[in-house]
Amino acid sequence: MRLPKVVSPEPSRFVRLLAGDTVERVGRRGKFVVAQLGSGRSLVVHLRMTGRLIVQPAGAADEVPYTNVLLTFADGARLAFADVRQFGRMRLVEPEEPWAAEVGLEPLSDDFTFERFSGLLDGRTTPIKVFLLDQRRVAGIGNIYACEALWDARIDPRKPAGSLSRERRRRLHDAIRTVLARAVEMRGTSVDDYVDAEGLKGGFQNQLNVYGRDGSGCVRCGRPIVRTVLVQRGTWWCRNCQKR
Repeated sequence: MRLPKVVSPEPSRFVRLLAGDTVERVGRRGKFVVAQLGSGRSLVVHLRMTGRLIVQPAGAADEVPYTNVLLTFADGARLAFADVRQFGRMRLVEPEEPWAAEVGLEPLSDDFTFERFSGLLDGRTTPIKVFLLDQRRVAGIGNIYACEALWDARIDPRKPAGSLSRERRRRLHDAIRTVLARAVEMRGTSVDDYVDAEGLKGGFQNQLNVYGRDGSGCVRCGRPIVRTVLVQRGTWWCRNCQKR
């Protein structure tokens, strides 16, 4: 254990409970990476801004820089949880623990129907961009994908969520699923620190239409992409394509 504050429960209990357990499968819930263990417990990891999970083969000589937690498997392979800013967290949860009770709908699941999404918007005065980042409503949409989906759907990010017409709700619902599916196919978006478990960068950053492109011409209309701030988050969009 390199950085005790990263894990929960406290380090000695974390190590004792995890020792000798097995990984049955690895999945995701919202922005959490979830490893289901043979004991019935789950190892839940939130990477936050700069966290990385890197699998190293047995005998790997070099340690991943900024490793805060290092797990070693019976065959000598290692799982490094590295995070230069130390915001990421690794948590061991019991089978009955409702750790994801407040995590919202999965946008790539069958449960994410248009009607359910539209119902979440009803009565909401929050700007639609801010709404999309609320993990209690829809899980897993980060700043990059919110900006891209709103551009794809031609919606002003400042518009109150509940005021969207049915047609615009439909376009946004479809855009969310389309953007996320493309990002998954491209193995993620490596704008800054993100790499996959093999240490490889994603490719979706090469297909971004608005995020990080302030001053560049919109690929749809040619007008300049602008950057504004909504609730302390940078927001990239096209004033011409995404009209109120």
